[in-house]
Amino acid sequence: MYGENRGGYNRSPREMHKATCASCGQETEVPFKPDGTRPVYCRECYQKKNPRRY
Repeated sequence: MYGENRGGYNRSPREMHKATCASCGQETEVPFKPDGTRPVYCRECYQKKNPRRY
């Protein structure tokens, strides 16, 4: 009645795309296809740039 994919449990794994971090130059993988209009950061640089707020 409501569909079998509720909750996202049957979702296929995300396609990862290779990119180069705009800050440190390290190669990383991201779950979206970079289009070149915005910088892409590796996990470490992204966390330094956008610290979590609690």
